[in-house]
Amino acid sequence: METTSQVSKEEEEEEVKGVVVQEEEAHPYAFHVSGPRNLTTLNWRDLISSSWKDANYKRTVIACFIQAVYLLELDRQENRTQENALAPNWWIPFKYKLTQTLIDERDGSIFGAILEWDRSAAMADLVLIRPSGAPRAVLALRGTVLKSPTMRRDIEDDLRFLAWESLKGSVRFKVALNVLKSVSDTYGSSNVCIAGHSLGAGFALQVGKALAKEGIYVETHLFNPPSVSIAMSLRNIGEKAELVWKRLKAMFPSSDGDEAQASNDGDKSLSNIGLKSWIPRLPSLKNGGFGVGKWVPHLYVNNSDYICCSYTQPDGSEDKGVADKENVAPTNEQHFAAKLFVVTKEKQKFHEAHGLEQWWSSDAQLQQAIHNSKLISRQLKSLYTTSGSSSQVMQGKPR
Repeated sequence: METTSQVSKEEEEEEVKGVVVQEEEAHPYAFHVSGPRNLTTLNWRDLISSSWKDANYKRTVIACFIQAVYLLELDRQENRTQENALAPNWWIPFKYKLTQTLIDERDGSIFGAILEWDRSAAMADLVLIRPSGAPRAVLALRGTVLKSPTMRRDIEDDLRFLAWESLKGSVRFKVALNVLKSVSDTYGSSNVCIAGHSLGAGFALQVGKALAKEGIYVETHLFNPPSVSIAMSLRNIGEKAELVWKRLKAMFPSSDGDEAQASNDGDKSLSNIGLKSWIPRLPSLKNGGFGVGKWVPHLYVNNSDYICCSYTQPDGSEDKGVADKENVAPTNEQHFAAKLFVVTKEKQKFHEAHGLEQWWSSDAQLQQAIHNSKLISRQLKSLYTTSGSSSQVMQGKPR
């Protein structure tokens, strides 16, 4: 009787384990459930023709790395063990390994991770060297997670960007900047990549820009980067107010002798009402010997996503002749470079348009925008505020 009872108990335990395994396998965030389809596995052929040279493959892998960071935090919140964790399967197929997690000291949440090329795993599949185009290390940053353990701090940084169009006051910015500097110093900036989604893309953009000001140019991929900002709206209002004032001044006739004095009086009156001190001033675009063109971020946006759709607004040229000459970039120089990719699907719901999954979807239809983006120009123009920035660029180390 005892033997029969013991066998029944073991069978019951095995059945329970089987149910748990099935639940894990059916988890909506499991790699084989929601990950990319028809994915080509790296093999010895990549020694000849690297999959990483395919822009679609690179976009897919980097988006998967960001998803892995979301799942690292989800695994932490749900107390998953190494055996049933969801995150590792989002980097293992690409021959990468987790070497560092970025922790927000305010709540202990994981907001980023360093994934490095896993030479041992690659060699096991006869990939003897790192394929051309594959970064040595990737810093991936997640966006907002609407779950109680981390929601408060995520939204705090969301509001920080909404109000000030800057994330530099956040502890996450400082941590990400220091980590990326360290990795770039170790492997060379040409072998390092930074990427983020949503709020994480906002951090990636500003961290990448901060390094670019120091002459460290890191490959940057931004998925659904935030563009909605009260600060930006106020700045636009301020710019338009100045433009209207100048046009009004031009409408009033003045003699040649009084023109200069009228101009000075007009500027004084503008200053007296405090408008100039209130208007956020555009940074000077004079190039202080800094080669901005060496940093070209990749932006992936969806027109149905109101958080990032402003990046597709073209940079109009109708007001360039009226604006201050010092605030207009030279027409013969292409300083403000970025690659903007826009989803061409029909109108989607917000959660689909802002989601990360679309960027590894097999039916993703992207087109590279050919017009100059007003918001991209605004973001990159601030690089010119650096004076005496380092002209020495970190050189990529041998592979």
